[in-house]
Amino acid sequence: MPLQEKLLGAALREELTLHSTLCRREAGAFQQAIRTGAEVVVACTQEKRLFAELAQETEGAVSPIRFVNIRETGGWSRDASQAMPKLAALLAAAHLPEPEPVPTVTYRSGGRLLVIGALQEAERAAAMLEDVLAVTVFAQGGAGAQERRWPVLAGKIDSLDGWLGAFELKYSQGNPIDLDLCTRCNACITACPEGAIGFDYQVKLDSCTDHRSCVQACQVAGAIDFSRPVQALAEQFDLVLDLRAAPAFTRHALPQGYFHLPVPLAGEGRGEGHLQTLLKLRELVGEFEKPKFFVYKQKLCAHSRNETVGCNACIEICSAEAISSEKSRQQIKVNPNLCVGCGACTTVCPTGALTYAYPRAGDQGVKFRTLLSTYAGAGGKDAVLLLHSQEKGQSLVEQLGRAAQVKTAAGVPANVIPVPLWHTASVGVDLWLSAFAFGASQVAVLTTDEEALQYITGLKAQMAVAQAIVNGLGYSGTHFQLLWATTPAELDASLQALGQTRQTGPKVPARFAVAQEKRSTLEMSLDHLVEQATLRPEAIALPAAGSPFGNVVVDKAKCTLCLSCVSACPASALQDNPLQPQLRFIEKNCVQCGLCASTCPEDAITLQPRLLLTPQRKEARVLNETQPYGCIRCGKPFGTLKAIEAMLGKLAGHSMFQGAALERLKMCGDCRVIDIYSAENEAKITDV
Repeated sequence: MPLQEKLLGAALREELTLHSTLCRREAGAFQQAIRTGAEVVVACTQEKRLFAELAQETEGAVSPIRFVNIRETGGWSRDASQAMPKLAALLAAAHLPEPEPVPTVTYRSGGRLLVIGALQEAERAAAMLEDVLAVTVFAQGGAGAQERRWPVLAGKIDSLDGWLGAFELKYSQGNPIDLDLCTRCNACITACPEGAIGFDYQVKLDSCTDHRSCVQACQVAGAIDFSRPVQALAEQFDLVLDLRAAPAFTRHALPQGYFHLPVPLAGEGRGEGHLQTLLKLRELVGEFEKPKFFVYKQKLCAHSRNETVGCNACIEICSAEAISSEKSRQQIKVNPNLCVGCGACTTVCPTGALTYAYPRAGDQGVKFRTLLSTYAGAGGKDAVLLLHSQEKGQSLVEQLGRAAQVKTAAGVPANVIPVPLWHTASVGVDLWLSAFAFGASQVAVLTTDEEALQYITGLKAQMAVAQAIVNGLGYSGTHFQLLWATTPAELDASLQALGQTRQTGPKVPARFAVAQEKRSTLEMSLDHLVEQATLRPEAIALPAAGSPFGNVVVDKAKCTLCLSCVSACPASALQDNPLQPQLRFIEKNCVQCGLCASTCPEDAITLQPRLLLTPQRKEARVLNETQPYGCIRCGKPFGTLKAIEAMLGKLAGHSMFQGAALERLKMCGDCRVIDIYSAENEAKITDV
C-alpha cells in the first residue's frame, strides 16, 4: 500500500517524510533525527534491534525512540487502501507518554535449583544446569548414575509452595536407606534376595520380606536402618524444575520460578520448549523486578463484613491463586509475588477496591480516546477496537498480516484497530463502555489458548452486562464481542464477521477523562450514553452474573428493621435514619455484592440486578419503616415495634423470661437496670 504522508501528516498535525529503506540506505535520516532530542517514532517493528544498535553507535543521539507496527496491522490487508485513518490513529497513540512508574515486586534468587523426577531424567537435566545452578535432585524412582554429582533427596512430597527465590519443599522421609549416608557401592542390591532395592537406592517396602541381608551388607556405611522413624523435613529452594507427569501446581498461572516439563528431555519427545526452559533457568540467578500490578483499597472492598462473605469474585477468578480471604479482617489478601498481572480481579471487582496499576485505567482511557478521536478525525468510520494480548494475540495479528500480504488471507480490516494489552482480562466494563462512548462501534477482545477458563467466563459475564446496557438504551447491534482464535485463519474469519449487522452508537463522542476509580468512570460513561440514547426506559434488567448495578428488595413482612444490613453494606447504599426507624437505600451506590442478603437474620433481602435510569437512582428512598417502641417505664424510644414484638414472641415460652423478666424486655436499658435493683419480690444471688 503506498503511504500518503501528507494525509497522515494532516491527521497528526505534523510534517511527515516517507522513508522506504530507513534501516538501510536511509539510515542517515534516522541518525539525524535521534540527535535532535525530540521523540522519534519508527513505524516499523521488524528492525528494532538494528535501530537500537544504530542509536548506540550514533554520536550525540539523545532522542527517545518508540516503535509501532503499521505494516501487519494495516498495510498488509485486503483493505489497505482504506487503512489511512487507522494508521494515523496508531501513530498518534505511539506519541503518547509512557505510563508513570509504579511500585515493584523484587525476587532474589541464589540459583538453588530443585529438580523433581525419575533419577535418570533428573540427573540429565542437572548435568545441563550444574555449571550455573546449585542443583538438588528429588528422586521419584528410576535408575541413577553410579557417580553421585548432586545431593539426592527421596521420600513423599507433602507440599511445594512459594515463588522465585522462596520455594519451600515439605516431604516425609521414611525409607530405611539414608541417601546422605549411602555410598552407592551396590552391596545392598546384590545382597537383597527379593530384588527390593534398585539403582534409585531405596527399599521397595511392599516387596521386602524382612530378610535384612541389606543391613548386614551395609554395616560399614550404616546407611540402612529399618527402625528409623518417619521424618518430616523441609528444604528451601530458589527454582524448581518438575519433570513429573502431574505438576505440583494445578493452577493455570504457575508461580514465577517453577517450570513443568513432563516430556522426556531426550528422544523423540524433546522439543524446542525444553531447550527454552533450560536456557531460562540458567538466567534466573540474581535480583529481578516486576511491576506491582494492582492497588487494593480495603475500605471499598465488598468481600466481608463481620466475618460474613459477600463478594468473592476476585478470589474465584484468580488463576494464580494469589488472592485469599481474610474474613476476620474484613478484607482479601493479595500476594504480589504470585500475582502475574492478568488483571482479571480488577475487571470483576464491582466496587473498584482492586484497580489495575500498570498501565492505570486513566492511561488506558487516554490511549483509547486518542486512537478513536484520531481515527474519526482522519475520516474513519465504524471503528472497532481489537484488544489482544501482547504475546499470543500479537503474534496472531502479525501472522495474519503476513498471510494477507501473500494473498492467502483478508487481513485485519481497515476499521479494526489492534490494541495490545498486558493481558486481555485487565480491561473490563468500565473501559469498554468508555470506548463505546468515545466513538467505537465495537469492542472486540481476542482470546486464545493462553487465557484461563475462568477468565473467559468472567469476560463473557461482563460483556453481557455491557451489552444489556447499550441495547437497553436503544443502541442496536452487538457492540461487545469475545473472539477466540488459535490460528491466523480463525482470527481472519472472526474479524471479517465483525460489523456485518447494523451498529448504532452515540452521535457525539464523549471527551471525559477516564478516572482511576471504576465507579466514577462507569457513571461518566453512563451519563454520556443516556444523554445520547434514543431509548430511556425506567430501568434496564441486567444479568445476575457480574452486574455492578442493581436494586435491593426488602420483604416488609419479614424485616424487623434490625439494621444489620446497614452495618454490613460496604458501599453506603443501605442507610438508617437517626431520627426515626427507617431503612433507606441509594441505588446508585449498590454494587450487588450480596452482603446485606447474607447478613440479614430474617432472610428478608433479595437482589435485583438492574440499571435504574430515573433521578431516583441517586436519591435515598425508604425501603421499610415502622413505629418506634417506647419504654413502658419512661416512654423513651429504644427499638422498633416490630423488633420488640418479634423478640417477645420468641422468648415468651422460655423459662428464663416469665413474669417480671418478660416485662423488662419492654424497657430501655436504663430502666431495666433500675427495675432489677428495685424489685423486692425476687431472689438475689447475694441472698443465697
